[in-house]
Amino acid sequence: MSKSPQYPGPLPLEQAKSKLLLTPLEDSRFHREGPRAFVEYRDLGMAEATDGRITAKHIRAIAPFEKETGWHWHDMTAHFVYILKGWVEFKFDGVPDSVRVTAGSCLSQPAGVAHNVIQQSEDLELIEINMPADYVTLEGRR
Repeated sequence: MSKSPQYPGPLPLEQAKSKLLLTPLEDSRFHREGPRAFVEYRDLGMAEATDGRITAKHIRAIAPFEKETGWHWHDMTAHFVYILKGWVEFKFDGVPDSVRVTAGSCLSQPAGVAHNVIQQSEDLELIEINMPADYVTLEGRR
């Protein structure tokens, strides 16, 4: 059984719900303005393309991981992590064992659930997708 389209289509580009946007890979677009000093960030332009419904960042390690991030949670509706290179390990509130995410794997992180990044490889590189684009990160767990 096939799903019915949400709108009559195909749409002309000017009527699409998001913008056509290409974000090329340029090292100059990486910056260090973010919550973690051991990584750098590159905005992939999804917030602009979706009027703030989604944000996507390319994140890569630039220094050794020296200590856990501490327990925190994000006030958002969806949070996804796709590992391009290396690995990252989390603890999640309510999950007894740590969760290691390796290259080629995708993690759907439950929005609003407290977590702690406990380890990462020195070559970590990932794509992080969040909904909405504008959200708050708060410390603590239940």
